[in-house]
Amino acid sequence: MARTRVRIPSLLALSAAALLLTAACGNSDPSTVDAVRPQGGKPSVVVTTTWEGAFAKAAGAEDIKVIVPQSVHHAPDYDPKPSDLAAVAKADFVLYAPFEPYAAKIKEAAGSKAKLVEVELDNDPTKVSAEVGRLAGLFGTAEAATQWKTGFDTEYAKLNRELQAGWPGGRSPSVVTQVFTAWSAKLAGATTVGTYGPEAVTPAQLAELAAKKPELVLDNAHMSTGTVLPDSGAKQVKIVNYPGEDLDLLAVYRNAAAELKKAMGAS
Repeated sequence: MARTRVRIPSLLALSAAALLLTAACGNSDPSTVDAVRPQGGKPSVVVTTTWEGAFAKAAGAEDIKVIVPQSVHHAPDYDPKPSDLAAVAKADFVLYAPFEPYAAKIKEAAGSKAKLVEVELDNDPTKVSAEVGRLAGLFGTAEAATQWKTGFDTEYAKLNRELQAGWPGGRSPSVVTQVFTAWSAKLAGATTVGTYGPEAVTPAQLAELAAKKPELVLDNAHMSTGTVLPDSGAKQVKIVNYPGEDLDLLAVYRNAAAELKKAMGAS
């Protein structure tokens, strides 16, 4: 997960589409924060990336539109299209992360009255459960979220047991982790001896981390700067935070567990 500045297409270039969308939706006050949900139905949710989309799906949302395609590895390279604005204009909720400043501009350009919801994107299981529960409260989908969290807890515990059973020599491996992949160290039951990022690592920091003699380096696939501790003997593991187009958050944990198992088996 990168803290990046986002290139926004000119609102002037989108103005024609925005005016048409606003007219189609009626003249609503853009400061309105309460979403209007279909009677007896689940809300329409627009999300900036698949990560927010997976949180929304876990919370019980079914009508989910993702703005940035999963194939776009670097979200700031994506320019919203008129069809994206159309989806926003019809949404009840727009989910975004604090490091994605374009979310509010998309909503403004579309003239939407959707409720903007900032999501804390962190795959730490405690934070995931809290965010899923909070979103379910907004969506009115508490029952679906409770069912998902039960399955999540079961699967997470299973993966944790399997990873601990694969500890080299039967002891917790020492790891250095990028700040946004710390959740994977917790999944493995690893011992974190140092962290780095999101800023560039200085030579002094590299020396300090190498002195910890970690067995593994857990690198963020979405903002990798290459080999973090060259010549240290530590094996670097690529950890992916974003779910696929199916918005299956559990797949992120399964994939991370598979990568960690391979790395520990080679230790």
